[in-house]
Amino acid sequence: MTTGTDVAVFVGLQASGKSTFFDRRLSGRYALVSKDLFPRGARNKQRRQMRLVDEHLAAGRPVAVDNTNPSPREWTPLVELAHAHGATATAYWFPPDVTGSLRRNAAREGRARVPDAGVLATLGQLRKPSTEAGFDAVHEVRFDGRGGFEVRAEPLHAPRITG
Repeated sequence: MTTGTDVAVFVGLQASGKSTFFDRRLSGRYALVSKDLFPRGARNKQRRQMRLVDEHLAAGRPVAVDNTNPSPREWTPLVELAHAHGATATAYWFPPDVTGSLRRNAAREGRARVPDAGVLATLGQLRKPSTEAGFDAVHEVRFDGRGGFEVRAEPLHAPRITG
């Protein structure tokens, strides 16, 4: 039984458009949790993130987790927490565009800029989320070339080929 609450888990490289997507598409409807919003020297960021997601779900609020979340190691605890609260877990997959991410990242200033080696390290860990990985839905997000985003729902299961 689901509560109608959702955990939106963003999966993608740094500077792939995740935060802008949140601002334009989910802000005002979803609470935001991002390790980027924690103080620079904060310890136990993962534990803090999970506590905040838990608090939002306990209050019945949908929550978006805006981090790279590149692999099951990062997203599985979020999926499990969502399901423990009777919420759905939706992956928003930002397919890698390394050239674009590096270009957008280079335009960032201060703490927002990630060393290129960090973007490339994330690329090495990046896995495409799926319903087989526990998500209730997966949406692919791409820039639309007009300053916005195209969002396409992934099929829940691959079609079976017979004959």
